[in-house]
Amino acid sequence: MNTHDEKVAFVSGANRGIGFETAKGLGEAGITVVIGVRDIAKGNAAVEQLQGLGIKAEAIHYDAAQPGSENAVFDHLANRYGKLDILVNNAGILKEQLVGGNNSSSVEQEVLKETFQTNLFSVIALTQKLLPLLRKAKAGRIVNLSSILASLTLHSMPESPIDPAKGFAYNASKTALNAYTIHLAHELKDTPIKVNSAHPGWVKTELGGANAPMEVADSGKTSVRLATLDAAGPSGGFFHESETLPW
Repeated sequence: MNTHDEKVAFVSGANRGIGFETAKGLGEAGITVVIGVRDIAKGNAAVEQLQGLGIKAEAIHYDAAQPGSENAVFDHLANRYGKLDILVNNAGILKEQLVGGNNSSSVEQEVLKETFQTNLFSVIALTQKLLPLLRKAKAGRIVNLSSILASLTLHSMPESPIDPAKGFAYNASKTALNAYTIHLAHELKDTPIKVNSAHPGWVKTELGGANAPMEVADSGKTSVRLATLDAAGPSGGFFHESETLPW
């Protein structure tokens, strides 16, 4: 059992990529990290890497595609730590071609449902389940991993900088996630809990592809910054590193 002064973070989808770098950044700040993974063997391998860097870390099973998976996460965190300081909703999926086409008239219902289940509904379910533990922390922080492709402002502007990326299910799921960030932050505005959306950047991950300009090593910076905001920090915002993004 951790002492109450030690901070504990739960990061979903964190055995590789952006989630792993986020867990690493939080761990390097002295925070105990619990990573949620679908494949516990891969999760344990990631934990070994983190522990090799002197980070307190453990892996537990969490599958965002599986309704009810959040219950075991709550039970583990409640029994082992009694609270949660940081929740990083990092797990996400992409089930369609993102760049070079617009599938709005043809996107399959199954793709929409699968994408929204992982990228939105599971985030809400996990957050709602873990909120009682976040309320027990001195200053809870919730970070929702969004994308610049969620921005309705940028998509609709003339000569849009994100014009080629029109995978509807993915983009719309992240737009809806941003709406959850705004609404939850408003509900919690009189508490010490802050809620923000993060655009990590276009990153060389399995999802981002080899042509992405950002190296994986830099991909956790925005999430770590938002997860460790002080009392004067923002809530209900959409950020890439220190830059505010338009909704």
